[in-house]
Amino acid sequence: MRGARVVHFELRSADVGRTLDETAVIPRGAPPRGRRPLLVLLHWRGGTPGMLLSDELFAGLARLGSRAPVVVMPYGGGSSFFHDRRGAKWASYVVREVIPAAVRRFGADPARVAIGGTSMGGFGALDIARLWPGRFCAVGAHSPAIFTSARATMARSFDGAADFARHDLLSLRPTYSVPVWIDVGTQDRFRAADVRFARSLGLQPHVWPGKHGSRYWRAHMAQYLAFYAKALANC
Repeated sequence: MRGARVVHFELRSADVGRTLDETAVIPRGAPPRGRRPLLVLLHWRGGTPGMLLSDELFAGLARLGSRAPVVVMPYGGGSSFFHDRRGAKWASYVVREVIPAAVRRFGADPARVAIGGTSMGGFGALDIARLWPGRFCAVGAHSPAIFTSARATMARSFDGAADFARHDLLSLRPTYSVPVWIDVGTQDRFRAADVRFARSLGLQPHVWPGKHGSRYWRAHMAQYLAFYAKALANC
């Protein structure tokens, strides 16, 4: 774990209505002054926070040294897509419950927070940052699951066409006032939509060889972490 400490903890969520299992990674040592920044990292559909743990994550944090953030990984249900929906306010839970819990438990800096995620979590990060402008120092989306229409969505990802329309990133064309990172693999089924969305923001997305999956994300974890660390240092 390269000196980092992994903490598993429970959070009783009023927004979701149940107790959820969360994971955090605390880098070794203390920053030279003040508090460490915080990175909220959201998992993919069908995943769990623990699945985001990897040798590449620990190596990337170790390489950052004193600039490494505390990383908190919220549980997002099987297919919540991290948005407020019928019966559970998943986006509100991330912002109003997970972040304050990480600040209290691990002493993270509440003013320097970045959010990112993979696949479902990448969509969630973009949508949450859209709905809470000014809350985050950066947003990253790694192979974000961006759908072109309600018909194209996966089972249980949205409550229906109206719910999808409220979170349709391609149609809503949000703007962000903070650094944004979007990457996707050349063989990823979301490539066309991800590239289209990135270009709507005036961004040139990172398109690298690979498919939609953890092998691709782990291969680029060091680059992701370097992006977040730079944005948090400048926030």
